[in-house]
Amino acid sequence: MYAHLFSMNAHMWLLLKRTSFRWQHTASQSMNNLWKLHEKCFELHYDGLVMRFDYVWLRDHCRSASCYNRKTNQRSLDTTKIDLKIRPSDIRMDNETLFITWPDQHVTQYRLSWLVENSYEGQKQNAVQPRILWDSETYRNAKLPAVKRKDFMECDEELKTFLKNFLLYGIAFVEDVPPTIDATETVAQRISLIRETMYGRMWNFTSDFSRGDTAYTKHALNCHTDTSYFQEPCGIQVFHCLRHEGTGGRTLLVDGFHSAEKIRKESPEDFDLLCKVPIKHEYIENVGGYHNHMIGIGPVLNVYPWNNELYMIRYNNYDRAVINTVSYEFVEKWYAAHQTLTAELRKPENEVWVKLKPGKVLFIDNWRVLHGRESFTGLRQLCGCYLTRDDVLNTARFLGLKA
Repeated sequence: MYAHLFSMNAHMWLLLKRTSFRWQHTASQSMNNLWKLHEKCFELHYDGLVMRFDYVWLRDHCRSASCYNRKTNQRSLDTTKIDLKIRPSDIRMDNETLFITWPDQHVTQYRLSWLVENSYEGQKQNAVQPRILWDSETYRNAKLPAVKRKDFMECDEELKTFLKNFLLYGIAFVEDVPPTIDATETVAQRISLIRETMYGRMWNFTSDFSRGDTAYTKHALNCHTDTSYFQEPCGIQVFHCLRHEGTGGRTLLVDGFHSAEKIRKESPEDFDLLCKVPIKHEYIENVGGYHNHMIGIGPVLNVYPWNNELYMIRYNNYDRAVINTVSYEFVEKWYAAHQTLTAELRKPENEVWVKLKPGKVLFIDNWRVLHGRESFTGLRQLCGCYLTRDDVLNTARFLGLKA
C-alpha cells in the first residue's frame, strides 16, 4: 500500500481519477509526512497541519529560474497562461522536498517548510504581527525602558529593541531628545518616512485654536485614534512636549486591541457588528486660511478575513459623521455595540497616564493604541508628526523582526 517514492504518469493520473485515493508516506524516520492526491488538490499532512493546495496554485508559485526572478524577488511566470485544469503528471516527495512534474515536463520543487509557512492553513493559525495586549497593570509590570537618543540613533541593536517593544505594545519612548522641532524630526526619521498631511510635515501647536480641531484647545480629550477621516488613517503618531508652563495635560493611552479582544470574547455579536458595519468619519475645517473636508469610511474594527486577526481600530467619537451607511434594522444594534466597546475602553484599569515632558518623545501605533489627555492650564506646546506605517514595518523587517 505504501511506497518510498510515489510517481505517476498521465495514464496513471487518469486511472487514479477513477479509483479511490490512497495515503502515501515517505519511508523516512517517521510516518508524519502523509500526502494524498485529490482530483482538484494536493493534500499534505505535515508539521501538525492538514494543508490543501490547488494545482493551479502549485504551478503559479513555482520558484524555478524560468518562473521566478530571485534577483528581484518577482514572479516571471504569466499566471494567465496556466491551464486552470492543470494536473501533475508526476509527483514524488522526500523528507524535506516536494517534486512536481507538469504535463510539459516542467519541474517544480517546494521545501515542505515553505509550504507550511505559505499555506492558507499555516497563515490562518499564525498572527501576522505578534502582540502583547495590555491594561494598566500589565503595562506597568512590563517596565519597558525608554531608549536614549544617542543609542537610538547610532546603534541598530538599540533600534531593534525599540521597534520590538513598539510592535509588541504599540507605544515606545525615546528620551534625551533636544526640545526642538528639528531634533524631533531627526529622531522620527530614524524609523520611517514622515507622512505629510494637511497639517504639514512636522506640526507644532498650542491651545490657540489655530486649526479647526478640539486638540488645539485646553479641553480634556477622551481616548481616540487620529485621522479616522482619512481613507487610510495614519499609522504611527509622534508626540514631543516642547514646554508646558502650567498644570494638568497628562496624556492618556489605551490599548484598543486589548479592549476589542475582551468584546470579542464576552460579546461576539457586538464584535462582529463593529467589524462589518462601515461608518463615516469626517473633518470639516474653515479656520483662517485652512479649508479642508476629509471623509474616511470603514468599520470601527478591522480584521484580516483569513484568520480574523484584528489589525486596526478606527475610533473617534469627535469626528464620527452622520450615520447613513447603516440600514434601519442595524442602527440600534450598532449603537449598542459601540457603547459596549466604549465602556470597555474607558475602564480605569485599562488606562495608562503619562506626563509628557521636554526631551521625551512618544511613538504611538495609531492603528491600535488610543490616546487622549486631561485638561490643562498655561502654555503647552507640542510638536510631532505622522509616520508612514509601511516604512516603520519595513525598518523592523530589515532588522530581522516579524512585522
